Amino acid sequence: MAFTKKIYRLRKAIEIEEYHTAKYGAPGQERQPKKKLTPEQMEKQNQVNREKKARRKLREHFQSNDYFSDLTYRKEERPADMETAKGHFKKFIRQVRKEYRKRGQELRWLRNIEVGTKNGWHIHLVINRIPDTDIILQEAWPCGKVINTLMYEKGSFADLAAYITKTPATDPRLRESDYSASRNLPIPEPEKKVYLHWKTWKEIKVPKGYYLDKSSVKEGKNPFTGYRYRSYALLPLPISKKKEGGGRSGGQATDKSVHRDIN
Repeated sequence: MAFTKKIYRLRKAIEIEEYHTAKYGAPGQERQPKKKLTPEQMEKQNQVNREKKARRKLREHFQSNDYFSDLTYRKEERPADMETAKGHFKKFIRQVRKEYRKRGQELRWLRNIEVGTKNGWHIHLVINRIPDTDIILQEAWPCGKVINTLMYEKGSFADLAAYITKTPATDPRLRESDYSASRNLPIPEPEKKVYLHWKTWKEIKVPKGYYLDKSSVKEGKNPFTGYRYRSYALLPLPISKKKEGGGRSGGQATDKSVHRDIN
């Protein structure tokens, strides 16, 4: 069975996707007829892709101690609709960008505008932190309070990516949401390899200096194509663990060791 492996090398993770390469055939597999996605299934797949892209942007461009902020609305300042709220954010982020440029800094952000079923509006914002960011944000947001929390890297931002992209379909407390991100968050192109004679699932190789995020392992058969797939993430070991060395996951990883151990 032939398969394709994509390797995304991000600053804070290595993400792997493995899936059957249809043009080479799939001997030994019982392929199901390809099915057309229902609107509900299409939305679910769109959400998976949104979360995946957000996670990779976070892992490539942000770090612990950047800000996860809430822009809140006073009751009398609540917008009439989503377009009005998007206008509020556009004006806000323009002012923030201006202040960052004054300090010689580039602004990077992801945000989700949310309104609950009880008409409570707020905006979740991930933003790179520089000196005075808290002051800049509050001065640029006249509609209510700004609550800032230092980000931490549990799961290398996987949970945060799910949270910042949530919709009414993933959180019934929401009536409407709108996710967006700044344009200066490119995701590196993946390395792509095709294997023609892979008959069984190979053991996941973990390069030195990394560990397998077991919660990231997704494996099964695509219900629409009938073909198998697997995806997972490798995360850097904490510095103290890297220094200890030993074992398949010990030791400091270098670019050469990562390229050698992941194939």
